[in-house]
Amino acid sequence: MPKYDYIIIGAGAAGLLLADALGKDGFFASKSILVLDKDDKSKNDRTWCFWERGKGQFDELIYKTWDTIYVGGEQLQKSTSIAPYTYKMLRGVDFYHHFLPKVKAYPNITWVQEEVQDIEEQENEVLVTTPSHKYSGQTVFSSLYNPSIPLKQSKYPVLQQHFVGWQIKTEQSVFKPKEATFMDFSVRQKGNTRFMYLLPFSANEALVEYTLFSEHLLEKSEYEEAIKTYIKTNFNNTPYTIEETEFGSIPMTCYPFHQHNTNRIFNIGIAGGWAKPSTGYTFYNTSRQVPKLVEYLKTGKPLTEFHQKSRFLFYDMLLLDILYENNQLGHEIFESMFKRRKASLILKFLENETNLWEELKIVTAPKPMPFIRALFKRIF
Repeated sequence: MPKYDYIIIGAGAAGLLLADALGKDGFFASKSILVLDKDDKSKNDRTWCFWERGKGQFDELIYKTWDTIYVGGEQLQKSTSIAPYTYKMLRGVDFYHHFLPKVKAYPNITWVQEEVQDIEEQENEVLVTTPSHKYSGQTVFSSLYNPSIPLKQSKYPVLQQHFVGWQIKTEQSVFKPKEATFMDFSVRQKGNTRFMYLLPFSANEALVEYTLFSEHLLEKSEYEEAIKTYIKTNFNNTPYTIEETEFGSIPMTCYPFHQHNTNRIFNIGIAGGWAKPSTGYTFYNTSRQVPKLVEYLKTGKPLTEFHQKSRFLFYDMLLLDILYENNQLGHEIFESMFKRRKASLILKFLENETNLWEELKIVTAPKPMPFIRALFKRIF
């Protein structure tokens, strides 16, 4: 049975960033590392977006950027600069094409394309089973997410950010290439928090996504009908072709995923609770968590202690409590925030970078009663 010091399960953003960080750090040169994934990572299976100030480590891979966003709804139609931030889009296939060859080239890293069927922790090792092999690892980093785990409790509400996206090409020039539609709540809410998200690549190419923050997924046809209606209503019913499609569902919860970590099995990415609970944004937070994890590994301290609490988690919890009880309030809350506060401040808050005075400005933008009720319910 092949034995490794580290086994990384899953070659998504978290897995590849971790493998690359370990591979290029001389401290881990003597460590044997195995990376397992069921796919060859040759397809554009996802899109990651994030915002940051100035230049960033992924700039050479960025597919498109925007300095202006649009937020719309019943009470708001607002185009606004997000300076000093830039909104950036990274395609999965470009990320894989960059990082996978790097990871495979490290002499102490082995790449194997196999699906993991079982992870079994024993006293002195972890056994990882695939259809054709069994591997032994001293430490396993797993990005395998089990959606049933947070649903087995009631203390922390669990919503989903779920979406279907179409990358379309239109016959007419109908899009504003320099402006990303961040949230357009003009679509029918139907008792939920529903919005359109639109990233234009040119005047006739864009990614159009129908997105919900809610507890349950929809039938595929309902997402697709919403996209068709939005294009017909907002872009003069222009003819178009669908170039690519994507579907995603990201957990929105403050559930403490870290409590499932052991000193030999450590969950990363969404499985580790690295998604921002109130927005579902995961990629940028993952890129910040990985260096911290690598530095922590050098200390030799127990992996179960690698966790930091944040007051921003409490803000996330209150919003999720509200949306879980009254899902239809989502558009009012977000519209109020963008109507009364600068977009750059909101993005700074969602990035967990604001100070207490700035946070007071944010939380006082929407109507206070839902938050007061959620606060009392959470306390008592």
